[in-house]
Order: sequence, then structure tokens, then C-alpha cells
Amino acid sequence: MKIAMLARNPNLYSHKRLVEAAEERGHEIDIIDTLKVYINVAAHRPELRYRGEKLEGYDAVIPRIGASVTFFGTAVLRQFEVMGIYPLNESVAISRSRDKLRSLQLLARRGIGLPVTVFAHSTGQADDILDMLGGAPVVIKLLEGTQGIGVVLGETNSAASSMIQAFGGLKANILVQEFIKEAGNQDIRCLVVGDRVVASMMRKGADGDFRSNLHRGGSASSIKITPEERSTAVRAAQVMGLNVCGVDLLRANHGPVVMEVNSSPGLEGLEKTTEIDVASKIILFLEKNAKPGKTRTRGKG
Repeated sequence: MKIAMLARNPNLYSHKRLVEAAEERGHEIDIIDTLKVYINVAAHRPELRYRGEKLEGYDAVIPRIGASVTFFGTAVLRQFEVMGIYPLNESVAISRSRDKLRSLQLLARRGIGLPVTVFAHSTGQADDILDMLGGAPVVIKLLEGTQGIGVVLGETNSAASSMIQAFGGLKANILVQEFIKEAGNQDIRCLVVGDRVVASMMRKGADGDFRSNLHRGGSASSIKITPEERSTAVRAAQVMGLNVCGVDLLRANHGPVVMEVNSSPGLEGLEKTTEIDVASKIILFLEKNAKPGKTRTRGKG
């Protein structure tokens, strides 16, 4: 196969591993800087150009689109789709998962376990929000935050109320969620490929930090997940319509709850923690599914 990978930084671990895995299996793969592509939207001859040359002859495209370039990146990916090139993840599914509120609404509609969540914007009703959540502690998130940035813990009602009002003063969209204390500052990252969880790890926040993101100094260990956790991760991926994604779960007293579904999950932590060749499993999925003009949109909404 000839594969295009949309990625801004070819030196990231995840991108290098995907290139290695593709080439080891005899495929040709090109890394294309997403923001340097330009599009001819003509109905009779749609095309993409990059550095003065047409992008053509590809069998599949792997989108590694950063959150900050979602709008343009999904536009480029849509053009690949218009040209009949198979996407590892479809543009509509990526857009769906990047909208935190929309993704939670879709997961809730399909009965996926979630923490109790309130969405708000510049509200003066902080006490009522806390009442809806059963009181502090609560987690307050900027809707546009990533990798643990813009996430704070309100440990008391007064502290949480002050934080909600402060975010409100910034005219920011926020999510306020119940704090799952029994999770013990740990979450589970499941890597879903197709209809299977191919690797999973437990992530624990750094001392004194309730956030478990490895980017924030957290640690990771390999873990055997339960059948219910496995089913929840796969169902969440299906609701989003994603063929490959990271699903972050917490172990609540009433069962697993989904915190986030990530359409461009990093591979380094998972591969080094579990010693599983995740990159090759992704390339194998492309080999089995990349047919001209074929797509696998599963999610709705």
C-alpha cells in the first residue's frame, strides 16, 4: 500500500513508530505536514497539493491531527475522503470526538457510563451547579483544555464556587464533573483498534496531583482490564465512529466511567509500558480494511 500520514512533527515517537511498522510490512508511507496542504474543491477534479505537487496514488491516510489544527486538518482529511482514499479515522468522527461536550452527550445517549457532568458558560449560579453534582469535591475543566491543562480540583464548596465564578468571569465554556474519589487519582487508557482493545495501562498522577496525564508527570503500569471495561472502551469508540482511539476510563463504585475519547492517542506510553507493538496492529488494521472508497462511519450525531 501507499499510505499518507497527516502529521506536523515527523520526529514524534508515535509518528516514527507508525512509519517503522508500515515499512517493515512493505508499505510506502509519506509524512505530510497538515498545514502545508492546499485543496482544490472542484467537483469534476478534486485534488490536494503539497509543496507544488499533487497528492495522489494513495490507498489510505493516517490522520495524526493535533487539537490546535482540528478545523483545517479535518478539512484536508475530508478531501482525501472525497477522492476515495480510505481514512484510518474519518473526519466527521475526529470532529465529533474533539468536541468534549458533544462527545459526552453522544456517549450519554447511548448509555455509556460517565461522571455526572454540568456544562456552563459565564454563569453566576455556581451554588446551583454544585448542588446538581451533590457538592464538592468537583473537577472543573476548560472545554478547550488538553493534556490536563485547564483542569482544576475544587475540594470544598467555597473553593469550587470561587473557581466556577472565576472561569465565568473569563467568559469560558466549562465542564464541572463529580470527582470519582474511589479511582484514587488513577485512570485507565485503553487503546482500541477496530473492535478490540489491543493494549491498556493504568496511569497514576504525580504526588499531590489528581490528574493522571503522563505529560503532567504521572506514571504508568500495565494492567489487565475487566470484561466490562473492555466492552465500555469498544462501545465508546463505536459511538464516536473511530477505528483507532484511546479511551480513558475511571473505576467508579458503580462501574467504569468514560472521561475522554482521544482520536490521535500517543503510542509511546502504551508501547513502553505494555511492550505491545501497537503501531503494527494499526497498520494491520489498514491492510485488512483499506479498500478504495470504503469508509466505516459508525457513530451518529
